[in-house]
Amino acid sequence: MTVTSDGPADRPALSLTLPPGKDLPRYAALAEELGYHRLWVYDSPALYGDVWLALGRAADATSRIGLATGVAVPSLRHPMVTASAIASVAELAPGRLAVAFGTGFTARMAMGRRAMRWADLETYLRQVRGLLAGETVEVEGKACQMIHSPAYAPARPVDVPLLAAPVGPKGFEVARRSADGVVLVTDPTEPLEERWRIRAQLVQGIVLRPGEDHTSPRVRAALGPFYVTSYHGLWEWSPQAVDGLPGGAEWRARVEAERPEGERHLAVHEGHFVEVTERDAPLLDAAGPALVSHGWTGDAAAFAERMDKAGAAGITEVLVTPTGQDIPGELAAFASAARYGG
Repeated sequence: MTVTSDGPADRPALSLTLPPGKDLPRYAALAEELGYHRLWVYDSPALYGDVWLALGRAADATSRIGLATGVAVPSLRHPMVTASAIASVAELAPGRLAVAFGTGFTARMAMGRRAMRWADLETYLRQVRGLLAGETVEVEGKACQMIHSPAYAPARPVDVPLLAAPVGPKGFEVARRSADGVVLVTDPTEPLEERWRIRAQLVQGIVLRPGEDHTSPRVRAALGPFYVTSYHGLWEWSPQAVDGLPGGAEWRARVEAERPEGERHLAVHEGHFVEVTERDAPLLDAAGPALVSHGWTGDAAAFAERMDKAGAAGITEVLVTPTGQDIPGELAAFASAARYGG
């Protein structure tokens, strides 16, 4: 199993996820220096910059770290657009790219759309795989093929792992039939197949420093974006259900007062995973000490223990998301915790 730095040999690799932004190349270079295994980049056009441009810039800023989409949303682009983008980044970073696809929770909901159907994602995966292989593929009833001249794309086939981010039984069925690996957002709920080259898990939380609690400005800034996102997700499922969470009824009233029906998703998803908006800030006060029980939050020893448990469950790669006012500091804290006990 690939590991990061000098951690225990059976511990999963440590990777990171970040949104596209102007500072991404600098963070990518630092992550490479700290021994991170792979950088996964979000795909949510209503909230961040372009995922493929970001990956290209990260490729130019680094030489060893793996690169991946975390995760790309098929409905946002024609399969040929995605295949061409994959080929372009693969040429910039040979052997370093993996591409994961998902049905688009935040990426689509921030534009007022529900997630894609799994059947449509499977079709898209098959089309992109065929295009990268150099095949003629039918897309929307028309024949498509990568017919790039030699100076404008690498020769086909372009060998890049194509992954899925499965949720629920249907998602896992698609992953078993069509994907080279998986990216999970929860602990595994289905058996993880050995043939999947990458078995990654996205986790939330921070590494607490001695004496820190829920009142620490650093904790609120670095953990807050993850905590308030749970309200965003529950609102999409049932707005009234948010009322059962601490401060939820007041939060929903603020959303409804700010935007008319039909536009409220624009307010709900603002700041996703990067900041706590003024509208969301009272939720951190309402959470109280429960704030630091969110996700994998704990000291370095607790973080390392969770990594070991993930490895025992078949996870090969743990994806952390540094946020807050000091991204370099959070990256260093995660890297140090991943080596705890090594």
